[in-house]
Amino acid sequence: PGETQLETDRRLLAERVKILKSRLEAAVKQREQGRKARERSALPAIALVGYTNAGKSTLFNALARSDVYAADQLFATLDPTVRRVDAFNFGAVTVADTVGFVRDLPHELVAAFKSTLTEAREADLLLHVIDGADPLMPEHIAQVEAVLTEIGAGEIPQIQVINKIDVSGAQPGVEVLAGRIRARVYLSAATGAGVDGLRTAIEAEFGAQRVTRRLRLAYADAGLRSRLISLGAIRAEEDVEGEGWDIDVDLPRRLALQLASLPGHQGEIVRARLLSSAEVD
Repeated sequence: PGETQLETDRRLLAERVKILKSRLEAAVKQREQGRKARERSALPAIALVGYTNAGKSTLFNALARSDVYAADQLFATLDPTVRRVDAFNFGAVTVADTVGFVRDLPHELVAAFKSTLTEAREADLLLHVIDGADPLMPEHIAQVEAVLTEIGAGEIPQIQVINKIDVSGAQPGVEVLAGRIRARVYLSAATGAGVDGLRTAIEAEFGAQRVTRRLRLAYADAGLRSRLISLGAIRAEEDVEGEGWDIDVDLPRRLALQLASLPGHQGEIVRARLLSSAEVD
């Protein structure tokens, strides 16, 4: 009794903020669990970054054959979406779609963006999606680079994806570059023109050096076999009755090195029997 409408609204808003904070904390924990599971699988991680409305979600759908919401508006994607993609010759990767960057937004201070920025910061490769028909393209590229540096992702290898060539009139193609920016790919995520060139550039990044070896694993080493299967690294397999499996392994050297860092017997097998005498292409 005696409570004014203003006081009532203030109390209801405070309760609403408390509920939203609780949901946000639960979402962050859930994403962290998913991220740790992906790290255990040793799959390479790709994150799409770029200025808002550059076409990241449309490109994500083209790569992952997914149906993530995409629209011609600011912040059409606010929640990071991660998919496993098996469309590459070196095996599987995870691809993450992230929130679009904008100028003067303190990303590191906005709680709702923390998780999606972590996807970018912990990626093995960034796809910097750029609106090729945007008259402010150079300014927006610089802004995205500034944010990447600010969140600790400035040194991660990157492929620049010049999107919307169907609007700009540019031709699909791939420019191979040296340094942190590995390549520049011209494509249209909406029409699919040039997307195969992007896949080729990604394969060049992750499949440059490969480790191939015929390896015998005991039944007790089923955990390592499962990891190799999840990476798409087993090209052929024969069951050895009473002993285990003879498997033909083919995977990028960088993934073999990741497996070699596994604790215990699994890492020891990779170091002693896969890397020590394996063929490297």
